Amino acid sequence: MCAVIEKTFSEEQDSCMMGTRLKVLRVFKDLHKTRRDVFKDDGRALTAARLKINEEFKKNKNETSEENIKEMLKMARSVETILRESVIQVEHVEENKILLRPRKSLLLENVPYCDSPREKT
Repeated sequence: MCAVIEKTFSEEQDSCMMGTRLKVLRVFKDLHKTRRDVFKDDGRALTAARLKINEEFKKNKNETSEENIKEMLKMARSVETILRESVIQVEHVEENKILLRPRKSLLLENVPYCDSPREKT
């Protein structure tokens, strides 16, 4: 009976670790996908971001604390969100001139400014 309980507990731990492992792999994949979109056509930035992502995940690959892993996953998601929503590609074209390359996902509908107030209906 005791061996059955231990086996069940062990299976639950393995199942929990597999779920965590899948979450970590999903975040890793999402970060790389975002990196490719954000730094498109910029080989230097693509390489630097790839190396940093891989370095951070390798540095923490032996972490076993569920609480620490959850915190790191939360941080990775935040980084992915910031990259996706806040980073705009800029190219230096000439002296005192830059070219902005915003992604379509960053462009918002622009409502023109109107000096005269609208009539209430």
